[in-house]
Amino acid sequence: MAAIELQGVSKWYGEVIGLNNVTTTIGSGITGLVGPNGAGKSTLMGLVTGQLHLSKGTLRVYGERAWDNPRVLRRLGYCPEGDTFWGYMSGRRFVGLLARLGGLTGAAVRQAVEHALELTGMAEHAHRAIRGYSKGMRQRIKLAQALVHRPDLLVLDEPFTGTDPVVRHELSTLLRQLANEGVDILISSHILHEVEALTSKILMIHHGRIVAEGDLHTVRRQMQDRPHAIRVRTDAPRRLAAHLAAWAEVTGVSVPDEDVLIVSTTKPEQVYDRLPELILREAVQVREIAAADESLEAVFGYLTAS
Repeated sequence: MAAIELQGVSKWYGEVIGLNNVTTTIGSGITGLVGPNGAGKSTLMGLVTGQLHLSKGTLRVYGERAWDNPRVLRRLGYCPEGDTFWGYMSGRRFVGLLARLGGLTGAAVRQAVEHALELTGMAEHAHRAIRGYSKGMRQRIKLAQALVHRPDLLVLDEPFTGTDPVVRHELSTLLRQLANEGVDILISSHILHEVEALTSKILMIHHGRIVAEGDLHTVRRQMQDRPHAIRVRTDAPRRLAAHLAAWAEVTGVSVPDEDVLIVSTTKPEQVYDRLPELILREAVQVREIAAADESLEAVFGYLTAS
């Protein structure tokens, strides 16, 4: 069963459209939700977590509607972008309160709280009041409360915001661990390279519509109307460039560095097929042949360019 299914989903706020006729399926593992501010990411997450009501369409989480459905909410863990804490509470008390709101009772609460605090690296700081936490610690304690009731689906809205590289690395490692243990994760982030480091499964939203979805590299290869850039690392970039410039399928060549050649083409498969023969004929050393523009940032830029 798919984790999340949307069919013709729209959400509007008066005359402002948050989502516009979105149909998609989000499966298991980690899915990155990307888009600029105002694209509709938070609206989609609000609908999935049952905080917003649909204006139109149907939305299912594990086969059930999300709105006003305690069975679905018990299977969800949500980490919001903004900080809304009772600052006087200790981290442990805060996570314990959310555990009880999530349906845990009795001795199970303490056990679950300690497990969540250990997972997120907050056990040694859990006795302190939240108002004294750094931004990174606040992000960790928010993740702890989302995990405390052991949800099947984690919905994370910009979880890396304001964190330093060490915290981002540790949180990324934890998310990959959870995914390997069977937790489905929908993560929204504007830090594109962080999403790319976590997963190649993406959902791109722009102006309330999905502009791409699926495996990142498959999406890039399907963009036949966009030029492709191939990077060749070689000891003789200018010699290869002179030959490649004459190929009909090559639209441009450049040498941005002394050992790098960038080939622009609308027919990348043909260029990849022909390159080995040229390299052998010219007897040059080549250390790498790779797509130069299959990154999430590049694909997103192509798809949202006006």
